[in-house]
Amino acid sequence: MFRIRNHRIRTLNQSLLISGFLLALTLSANSQVERKYIRQGNREYGKDKFSESEIFYRRAIDKNNALPDAVFNIGDALYKQKKYVDAGKQFVENHNMNDDLKKKSASLYNLGNSLLMSDKIRESIDAYKGSLKLDPGNLEAKYNLAYAQDLLQQQQQQQQQQQQQKDQNKDNKDKSDQNQENRNQDEQKQPQQQQDQQTISKEDAERILNALANDEKDVQEKVKLAKARKEMVRTLKNW
Repeated sequence: MFRIRNHRIRTLNQSLLISGFLLALTLSANSQVERKYIRQGNREYGKDKFSESEIFYRRAIDKNNALPDAVFNIGDALYKQKKYVDAGKQFVENHNMNDDLKKKSASLYNLGNSLLMSDKIRESIDAYKGSLKLDPGNLEAKYNLAYAQDLLQQQQQQQQQQQQQKDQNKDNKDKSDQNQENRNQDEQKQPQQQQDQQTISKEDAERILNALANDEKDVQEKVKLAKARKEMVRTLKNW
């Protein structure tokens, strides 16, 4: 997983949120309750009590669900709680509710941040590009877009290296399997060779035995002749 340094991912300035709320509060006399909840939410947000601020922003929405800035603030509070998926949904809703191009751009910018923190790099790039189309002067969107593109390039390089390693491991396994198959074939041949050697040794033994038998016959014949000659000599002497 790629780690993103927090100071690189920038969210909207709180003053923009408050100014948006102040504009909404002037529309109706009934906005007094909504403004109370929003002010309370802003105070909790300023004290880094993001869960509490979310509660007050949602109370404002309960009183008037046509408050796009309150929807945006809920998304911002969720983002601070690292609930990036839920935060992204709020920014999408805010984008759809807004007609102001600057605010639509801001919602897409924060949507890009939420997607990037959720490791959805390609989607975050699309969100940053959408933000810049609506507000080309958004320097933070340009910065984060470049950052996300660098991350995507690193991810693609890592995936390519992993694939190459996987292919190399497969080649090595194929070679190992082939060598093992060759060894198995050699082992299968060895008993036959040993049997052939044993057969040859048996034939040689028979030839040796036959030769010895013939030699023995020759020796016996020679012994018989020798005895016969002795008998003849003895007989002659006796005469």
